[in-house]
This record gives sequence, C-alpha cells and structure tokens, in this order.
Amino acid sequence: MRIPRGALRRSRVVDDPGDVLRTVLDEELTGYVVFEPQDALLLGEATRGIVTFEDGVPVLAYDTERECGGQAGLEGFAVTGPNRVSVHVVDADALSEAHETDEFRIPPGEPARVLAGDERLATETAEAAPESRREAGRSQSAVEAFLANEDAIEEIRSEAREEARARATEWGLDDVLEDDETRSVETPSPGTRTESR
Repeated sequence: MRIPRGALRRSRVVDDPGDVLRTVLDEELTGYVVFEPQDALLLGEATRGIVTFEDGVPVLAYDTERECGGQAGLEGFAVTGPNRVSVHVVDADALSEAHETDEFRIPPGEPARVLAGDERLATETAEAAPESRREAGRSQSAVEAFLANEDAIEEIRSEAREEARARATEWGLDDVLEDDETRSVETPSPGTRTESR
C-alpha cells in the first residue's frame, strides 16, 4: 500500500486526539493524519501511526513502525498522553488505490473510540459515513451474531410452531395440520423406490 504525500495543513502537539478527529470531521478532510505519541519518543520508542480520511470519515489505519494495518494497526499507536499530530490534505483520486486495501480498513468510528475513548464522537463519525461503510469492517454484525445463536433460532421456531397449532385449533383446522405433519413424515426420501400396485 502506498499513501501519496499530501500538503501539510497543520502540525501541533495535542493532549486529546479526539479534538483533531472532530476538527477533521467538521472540515470534511480528505487526506491523512499522522499521530506520534510524545511519551513514546521520550522513552526512546518509535511509535507512529497514520489514519486516512475521506470527507472527514476515517478509512484506513496503519502503524508504520510495526508495519501493521487495520484494527491491530490502530491499537498499536493508541498511547495515552500528548501526541504530535500532522494533518495532510490529499486529492481523493490519489487516495483511491490505497483505500482499496481491505485489510487496512477500519470502521468509521474506531479512531474516536480507540484513540480518544470518545463514544459520542464515534457515533457521530459513523453517522457521517456513507451508508455502505457504516457496517463495514465490523467483526460481526448484530444479525450475524443472532444467526450464529442456534438456541435462539430454535426457540423462535418452537414458539412459531406452538402459535400455529393454537391458531389451527382456534380456526378448527386441527385435522388439516395433522394431515400435513403426517405427509411430511411419510414422504419418501429422494432415491427411495415405492412399490406399485
């Protein structure tokens, strides 16, 4: 993945990365922000991360020191304390190729959540994202989690069967329901030969 060099808009030390993320969102920045935790520099450690943006919404995260992207890359430079933050502007077309690197993509609200611990900003950022990206990158959606819960699905099926039987009794259709169940049990499986009479 290659991120083209952008025009520097500003560079300063901030105590809260959330302030920068909110400003970038308000400005609808297309480009990238470089985060350099100052505490790590004082300890002689090299920690440097990049988050790219499209119209103010985060797209990619990359830890340049560990050469790791995506969620793991983002968490790599989520260090407490002040950060030197450099904001760069890049043309959207120049970033399009990099933004196709799926393994480095992150959910829109994750930088606010991971770097700043700001759940409200994370929600606002996700709401500003295109519809197609609001669910992108999540490890498991609510629907997927539900479908993976076999017990919950079986419970719903059981309740549906009971309700069907109750309605059949109410409408005087018990015989029809029993006939349907009998036929479903006695139906021969594919490949089974039936005797002709």
